[in-house]
Amino acid sequence: MIKIYTSPSCSSCRKVKQWFDEQQIPYEEHNIFSASLSEPELKEILYKSENGTDDIISTRSKVIKEKNIDVNDLTMSELVQFIKDNPSVLKRPIMVDTNRIQVGYNSEEIMTFIPRERRAQMEAELMMGVRQQNEDTEICLDDDCPTK
Repeated sequence: MIKIYTSPSCSSCRKVKQWFDEQQIPYEEHNIFSASLSEPELKEILYKSENGTDDIISTRSKVIKEKNIDVNDLTMSELVQFIKDNPSVLKRPIMVDTNRIQVGYNSEEIMTFIPRERRAQMEAELMMGVRQQNEDTEICLDDDCPTK
């Protein structure tokens, strides 16, 4: 099951949820402000992110600036506790499934969450459309072709 970590006022979060709804892909929403993330959830997010904290922590957040914190100086347990205490430092939305993570809304990257079978079907339909278009296109290779 895909888990989407969101916040109510986030427009990107709304776009992501709308996209999943339109694609009829089930997901579980987790509002990071109404329910604290668990240690296993945070560790999973960190583990799956390619660049660790750089991918998921907003260094421009008010909390980090005010407290003058360098998240790279924190131990794992300190980092987890810091995020639990200050969920606003997380970039949003964060989408996680068993194999991947995506942070933020990107209309191309989000397509990886479409199930493989449906992606294959979409590609086949696209190829059929291209073939049909090619069959409908007249190609003239002679100099005496009529011009349109």
